[in-house]
Amino acid sequence: MRVRTLCGAVVSSLIVPALAAAPALGVATGGAAAEGPASKTAPAAATPGPTIHLSPVTARSRSLAYKGPIYEKTASGQVVPYVPSSSVSPSSVPASLTSATGGSPVGTASTVNTTSGAAPSASAPTPQPELLVPGSLARYVGGYAAAPMNAPATVQQVIWAANEIIGLPYIYGGGHGSFISPGYDCSGTVSFALHGANLLPTPMDSSEFMSWGSHGAGRWIAVFGNEGHAYMDIAGLRLDTSAADDPSNQQGPRWRPLRPGNPGYAVRHPLGL
Repeated sequence: MRVRTLCGAVVSSLIVPALAAAPALGVATGGAAAEGPASKTAPAAATPGPTIHLSPVTARSRSLAYKGPIYEKTASGQVVPYVPSSSVSPSSVPASLTSATGGSPVGTASTVNTTSGAAPSASAPTPQPELLVPGSLARYVGGYAAAPMNAPATVQQVIWAANEIIGLPYIYGGGHGSFISPGYDCSGTVSFALHGANLLPTPMDSSEFMSWGSHGAGRWIAVFGNEGHAYMDIAGLRLDTSAADDPSNQQGPRWRPLRPGNPGYAVRHPLGL
């Protein structure tokens, strides 16, 4: 009996210190000590990421009119107010090209060749002013596109490269044998613009654009392609050789209104843009 009593006393004396040491052991070893419901901490709410606003790829209106400020990036990198050149007078441009709803009233080589009856010849693309406008949307300025100031430099370069071939005639296969061509077809036009920003090393046809780049519309650029046609929306303007949904009815590389819909096309974009 005395032995049992002694054992019970010893066991009891060992249990009490062990229970007292349990919380300290949990903290020292990284374990979680038991706590009451009132002491539990609610998990922190997840912080929402920044909202990504995509440039539009459809539009209800076909008007491209813009009356805001226009700037030009000079060769030295300065941004100054744009002063239009007077080298091309309005009287020398066909009236059908002066519409603010999609025609291209620019005095390009194609305009001169067409009016004189001479066949267009391959020559280096004509450098154009690097136009800029405030905001995140490209704007239609006298047939050319002014790049948005908020766009990445690569997007601006795509727009300025496309301006070099605006107004040239549509030529099937144009821009595929070489980026320098007297005219361009649909995918040749898209290829030339992307190549101008080092996004495409060699020309591609419309079906190849169906699997090019990344899936879906990008933040700034969306390339539409199927087996027979390709075009591109850049920061709210459409670069296309087709006059579909364009009141000007002019063929060849031009800036045009966004279409009300883009059914039947695979949509791709450059990674990150």
